Amino acid sequence: MNLKRVKTIAWKEFVQIKRDPRSLALALGIPIFLLVIFGYGLSLDIDRVRTVVWNQDASSKVTRDFLLNFKDSKYFKIVAYTDNYRDIEYRIDSGDVMLALVIPKDFSHFLEAGKTAPLQLIVDGSDANTATIAMNYVRSVVAQYNVNLMTSAMESRGIAPQRTVDARTRVWYNMGLTSTWFIVPGVIAMIIMIISGLVTSLCIAREWERGTMEQLIATPVKAPELVFGKFIPYFCIGFFDLIVGVLMARFLFAVPFRGNYLTLVFLSALFLTGALSQGIYISVVARTQLMASQLASLTTLIPTMLLSGFIYPIFNMPKAIQAVTYFVPAKYYIVILRELFLKAGGLRVMWDEATFLFLFAFLMLFSAMKRFKKKVIT
Repeated sequence: MNLKRVKTIAWKEFVQIKRDPRSLALALGIPIFLLVIFGYGLSLDIDRVRTVVWNQDASSKVTRDFLLNFKDSKYFKIVAYTDNYRDIEYRIDSGDVMLALVIPKDFSHFLEAGKTAPLQLIVDGSDANTATIAMNYVRSVVAQYNVNLMTSAMESRGIAPQRTVDARTRVWYNMGLTSTWFIVPGVIAMIIMIISGLVTSLCIAREWERGTMEQLIATPVKAPELVFGKFIPYFCIGFFDLIVGVLMARFLFAVPFRGNYLTLVFLSALFLTGALSQGIYISVVARTQLMASQLASLTTLIPTMLLSGFIYPIFNMPKAIQAVTYFVPAKYYIVILRELFLKAGGLRVMWDEATFLFLFAFLMLFSAMKRFKKKVIT
C-alpha cells in the first residue's frame, strides 16, 4: 500500500465534499435529525389524554372531589366541560378530545346511600392502541378512588361499605378496538406519499444525468408543459395505488368505510397534487438522482412515518415537535382517511385539513413551475 497515493485520494475526496455542500449538509443533518426524533420527540407512553366532562351532578362536592382525581393526574387533560351529548359527539368527531366522562345527576346520591354509582366513559376507538391505554388509565383512577372510599369509611366507622363507582365504557367507531382499522388508513397515506415523493423526485434529475434534458431544452416545449407532462403519469399511478389501497382495506382487512367516496376522491386529488409537485420540485433542485432520492426520503418518508400520527400520537409529543408536525402534509391526509373510514366525517369536521392540503398543493405546484428553467446550467 502506497501511503502517498492514499493521502492524495483522501484529499481529493475532501475537496469534492467541499464543492457539494448539500451532500455534506445531508450527511451531517440526517443522523442528527433521527437522533432528535427518536431520542427526544417520540414516546410510547401515553399521557395528557384530552378529555371533556359532562358533570350532571355539578352541585355536589362528592362529584367535584371525584373529578379532582382526573385533574391531578398527568394522564388526563380536561380541556372542556359540556352539558349535552351533541357537543361531546362533535368534539370526538373533530379530534378535539379522545374521551368523555359523563357523570349522572344522581352520582353523589348513590355513593351517599352506600350503592354503586354509575359513570359513563365514551372513548374514540379509531386509535385502538391509545384508546385501550386511556381506558385502563380511567379504570385505574376509579379503582384507586374506590380504595380511598373504603379506607376512609373504615377509619371513620370501622367498617367498609359497599359503595363504589361502576365505570361503564362505550367505544365509538371501533367497538372491537381492532388495531388494523387504525393502521391501514395510515399505511395508505404513507404509500401514496412515498410513491408520489420518491418516484417523481427522480424524473427530471434523470433527464439531466442522461443528457436528454439538453434535447428537451432545444424543443419548443415550455417549462410548465414539461412539468405537467411529468406530473400526469404519476398522478394516474398515485390514484391507482389509492384505489388498490381502499379495496384492500375494505375486502382484505375488513376496515369499514363510513364516509363519502366523492369526498375521498376530491381530497386525495389535493394530496396527490401536492405530493407529486413536491417530488418534481425536489427533482428540479437536486439535478442528480442520488441527491433527489436523499432529499425525498428526508422530506417525505421519514416525516410521514414519525411525525404524521401514523404510529405515534402527536398530542403526546413535546410542544416543539408538535409545531413541526403542522408542516407535514401526511398528517392531515391521515386524519382525513381515518375520518372517512371510521367516523363518516364530512368536510364540516375536516375543513382545516382540506384547506391545508389545498394550500400545500398550490404552493408546491407553483414552486415547481417557478423553479424549473429551460436552460443549461453549468
